[in-house]
Amino acid sequence: MTPPAPRSTARQRRVTRTLPPHVASWELPPGWRWGAEGISGDFRHYQEVIDGLGRALALVTAPDPAHQRWLHAEAIGLAHRSHPSIPATYHYWTNQRDRGPGYLRRWVSGESVGARFEGQGAADVPYVLRLLRDAGSALAYLHTTGAVHGSLSADALWTTPTGGFWMLEWQWATPQEDIPAGLHPPFDQAPLPPEWADGLWRPTPESDQWQLAATCFALLTGEAAPIRDTPPVKLLRPETPESVAVAIDRALLSDPAHRFESMGAMIRAAERGYGGGERAVTLTDRNKGVPDTEDANERQVRDAVGYDYEILSKLGSGGFGTVWRARDLALEREIALKVLHPHIARDSEAVGAFWQEARLAAQLAHPAIVPIFDWDGRNGLSWYTMELAEGGSVAQLVARRGARALEDIAPHVDLILDGLSAAHSIGVIHRDLKPENVLIDRYHRWRLTDFGIAHVTGEEAALFGGTLEFAAPEQLLGEPQGPSVDCFSVAAVVAFVLTGQLPFRGGDAQSILAQQLGERTDLSDLATPIEEWLRKGLSPRPAERFVDATEMRLAWRAAAAAALKRERALRWWRKLVPIGRR
Repeated sequence: MTPPAPRSTARQRRVTRTLPPHVASWELPPGWRWGAEGISGDFRHYQEVIDGLGRALALVTAPDPAHQRWLHAEAIGLAHRSHPSIPATYHYWTNQRDRGPGYLRRWVSGESVGARFEGQGAADVPYVLRLLRDAGSALAYLHTTGAVHGSLSADALWTTPTGGFWMLEWQWATPQEDIPAGLHPPFDQAPLPPEWADGLWRPTPESDQWQLAATCFALLTGEAAPIRDTPPVKLLRPETPESVAVAIDRALLSDPAHRFESMGAMIRAAERGYGGGERAVTLTDRNKGVPDTEDANERQVRDAVGYDYEILSKLGSGGFGTVWRARDLALEREIALKVLHPHIARDSEAVGAFWQEARLAAQLAHPAIVPIFDWDGRNGLSWYTMELAEGGSVAQLVARRGARALEDIAPHVDLILDGLSAAHSIGVIHRDLKPENVLIDRYHRWRLTDFGIAHVTGEEAALFGGTLEFAAPEQLLGEPQGPSVDCFSVAAVVAFVLTGQLPFRGGDAQSILAQQLGERTDLSDLATPIEEWLRKGLSPRPAERFVDATEMRLAWRAAAAAALKRERALRWWRKLVPIGRR
């Protein structure tokens, strides 16, 4: 028997190849163009646009003018959320300049989970568990903010290029007072929790939990979950691991009080006893010596961006530009605004390099890379906006708290290497990795920024780029550079964080190069697996280093696991040995 598909919202949507009337008159910014596709659904239209950075974005609009307040609330809610399963929101357009209202977010391509089901049938267990983890993590994060999704279905979830999942249908996750009276998600397009059987839409964390479980149930069994008396998962899909089946069965109980106390508890229950799958876990200062004139030009910056942003404070300044803490007036969120110095903005080559920085970073949509929101220029200035890293940089972390323990940094290094791996896979080399360019967001994640001297493999690179203390020997010598230069810099950053000391110091390139070539770095206080990993990463000979970030990440996992296992065993042993005998 061919299993039926889960109830689908996608089948109710219409793919459009022409612009709808409510956006046909829009005037896009210079360098922008309309994409090839649009999707019309209930209350929202999603039109593909290609921005000046070459990114495919979704222009989300409300065809009904009466729903504009609702749309704005949706955009504000998304703008304040940062999770790998939630597409980044970049900008909100108002009715000014023949543009708006509407907001821009990442364009989600590919297929929905529901469409995949229709084409391939019931899913295997690892796939369902990954979906449960990713979607459950997004819902758990959402619930901690006091919000709920309210309309989760197989077609609100889309697969990502990396095997994860995007969560959509965010118009229903806005506060109830911002949704027009009488509107609710169509009950025939998503799994219907028992508590809504009376026709009243009352979204809660418990109803989100039920809808996620119902989606997993349909994917595993090929049957839509009934509102009541749902049969056990193992009855319909016997090979389902016990922990996964029990978790789904409990989340599908009719009484919300008998479900899990939280989404996190549901995920942990599903993973208990199941071992399948992996747990989710810059412009160079070429112009040193140029006087710092940011303060003198602050008024110019405020005048140029004041239409869209309120300048709050200066976060830092380099040879090329200044980074400001600012408030996006339309989306009511704080962002980081990077502005090219006015005297440099007169140089077309420098502006091109600045644009290249934004373009490269924008194309690398990854949890370990600070997302770029918008790019613009006015009154002789050029700038782009990005997510605000509220935790400062890794350099500031070490300055405040000293060397960090391996246990504290291991997952962060893993994430950074995963982000670099994504960059290397498309031929992008960072070339200026240093503690100042590893930022810490509000969720304590380490994230890469400042792709100002990054280049694409095959393109000519500058003779030198990077920061002396963290640059590879071939960078200092002006020799050809490949992905292994980033591996060298990552190893140098990790050594710095673990020891609290610069791995190479001396003040000038010749002195630092001599230390690198002589392999004179003291790592003797570190665990042997970590020391060996660092030695390989810091080898002065590129052929002896890790080939790229992917290989380096695999080696880091093995080295960190071995070192932490030994460290934890030692801690246990020390508890048994009197102090005088140690």
